[in-house]
Amino acid sequence: MEQTLILNGAQAAAAAAKLCRVQVVAAYPITPQSKIPETLSDYVEKGELKAEFVRVESEHSAMGVCIAASIVGARAFTATAANGLAYMHEQLHWAAGARVPVVMPVTNRGIGAPWTILNDTQDTMSQRDTGWMQLYCMNNQEVLDMVMVAFRAAEQLMVPCMVCFDGFRLSHTLMPVSVPEQEKVDSYLPPYVPLQRIDHEKPANINPVVMGEPLPDPDGVLCPGYIGFRRRLQQTLEGALPVIAEAGAEFGKIFGRSYADAVYRYRCEDADFVFVSLGALATEASEVADVLREQGVKAGVLGLRVFRPFPADALVEALRGRKAVAVLEKAISYGYEGPLMTELKAALYEENGTRPVLRDFILGLGGKEVSPEDLLAAARETLESAKTEKYRIKPTWVGASV
Repeated sequence: MEQTLILNGAQAAAAAAKLCRVQVVAAYPITPQSKIPETLSDYVEKGELKAEFVRVESEHSAMGVCIAASIVGARAFTATAANGLAYMHEQLHWAAGARVPVVMPVTNRGIGAPWTILNDTQDTMSQRDTGWMQLYCMNNQEVLDMVMVAFRAAEQLMVPCMVCFDGFRLSHTLMPVSVPEQEKVDSYLPPYVPLQRIDHEKPANINPVVMGEPLPDPDGVLCPGYIGFRRRLQQTLEGALPVIAEAGAEFGKIFGRSYADAVYRYRCEDADFVFVSLGALATEASEVADVLREQGVKAGVLGLRVFRPFPADALVEALRGRKAVAVLEKAISYGYEGPLMTELKAALYEENGTRPVLRDFILGLGGKEVSPEDLLAAARETLESAKTEKYRIKPTWVGASV
């Protein structure tokens, strides 16, 4: 029977990994994700999880262990944040290029320097072009559920996946979390079957140097050159949203919580004004949307559950005909604007005549408090822009007066 436990986000991620029967855990501490491997270590020590728990010397090594474990057929798992994720950068490309379905929770944290241990999404946004899928969670229930959805989708697509959630705001905050029965999880997530089996009687060179032109393998089969492999990864990610949707829908059938939609929608049916965001910030925006409704503004919220691959079609459809959109993001693409704003503008490029006025707000970096008043001010500023149909390319910084 499903039971309800009081868990923080880190414990929810670890509980999900246990339910997914991960076989290799690569562990290296960094705040605020350290509780994830600590909890898994306790499971392994008590015999509740049959897994190899590998203590490594760095985040770079952690991903190396996961890549190797996945290649030989194990379900592999690690977690990180901030500068640890940045230190993995080379290996992130390798994992995606090697097509290993590693799942990695990231407890979003600001990147130094200057040092901060508090939350923003600069860490994962800076890795969005490494070939990994990225899922974002609004609460601790979604942390537990999304790890399972991530493994199912990743192992079907053979593409690694980050499950991203707010450091401290979720990772260290206790919430009621429904934890499903192991038997139901086993029915949802069957054992991992790798693309190839390692056989000492049939040695193979995995991920060799690849030249520019296609070459035949030992059996005479023509294999892609480097650009061909890159194109295959891109084609897989272009077709990934239906696979993620199917994994989320099947999750809903079994556990009663559906993630078939890549976008969380709140009061958007008749909305003239919409907040667009991701992570826990979408929850806060939902509360402010209620306040705006009381003030006579037809407000709604769209929160991205999936950022990579980008759910462009769903967002275009959801925003068609709206008057104004305030994009709320805890990251900046230095020298331009927030990355979510850039993606959304590109998606809406061809929506001539039905495209809403967009405004970009950078807020909450390094754990800076985001108040309801901040979001109300962002809404008013955006609605005022919509009256004049003026558009500013520069983002508005909230809470950065000095």
